[in-house]
Amino acid sequence: MQLEQLNLQDINKQHFDVAILPWGATEAHNLHLPYGTDNYQNGVIIKQAAQLATDNGAKILVLPEIPYGVNTGQADIPFVINMLPSTQQAIISDVANSVFKQCDKLLIFNGHGGNDFKTIIRELGLQHPGKKLLSCNWFQALDTRKYFHQPGDHADEMETSLMMYLYPELVRPLSEAGNGQNKQFKVQALNQAWAWAEREWTKISNDTGVGNPSKATAEKGERFFSDLTTVISRFLIELAQTSNDDFYGY
Repeated sequence: MQLEQLNLQDINKQHFDVAILPWGATEAHNLHLPYGTDNYQNGVIIKQAAQLATDNGAKILVLPEIPYGVNTGQADIPFVINMLPSTQQAIISDVANSVFKQCDKLLIFNGHGGNDFKTIIRELGLQHPGKKLLSCNWFQALDTRKYFHQPGDHADEMETSLMMYLYPELVRPLSEAGNGQNKQFKVQALNQAWAWAEREWTKISNDTGVGNPSKATAEKGERFFSDLTTVISRFLIELAQTSNDDFYGY
């Protein structure tokens, strides 16, 4: 169920095991995808997964989406809207204070690579003993190499295929897209995942893309979407069925 579509009568009749806060971003996605790509994808993925979970008995409530994410590395790109992590923490704190009066689990459903909620969850978790504040990144739920030919992580073949399937009217012709060619760090450890520095977007990509979208198709997007929402729905069912008092086992 989607909170924004419910009324007080609906709410008073329901108990929810998990509340979900979708969180996206507003940023450039190469030359062919809209600024709201993360939000469009995130919203429809979680609504479909939540519906599948609900159909199997889980009590799921989807909250309205937060459309702005951490984009500190893209501050020089026009109309990219940046939300600082400290602002995110304030928002999550307020949402959690409200949700936890009625529901014991709050899941942040993340659709933007620049968002990282771990430290926020660690800090706020101390303020809500007995409750569960969690996050997940849908773009890490499946091995994308089984679905797409060319690797990437922004406006690439995967994101483009999803948008071609879900919102074809918002996708410009692939002939207009940049090739998503991007520069790597000269310090090799930064390319190996055990050291980290923020990418300065206009210095690594000429079109804001990271990954070539040229082989994207709606058919690939449909197959990926179907498998993705099935996997996420199973996670939601298991999360809903697991008691906070019995969260660990052997």
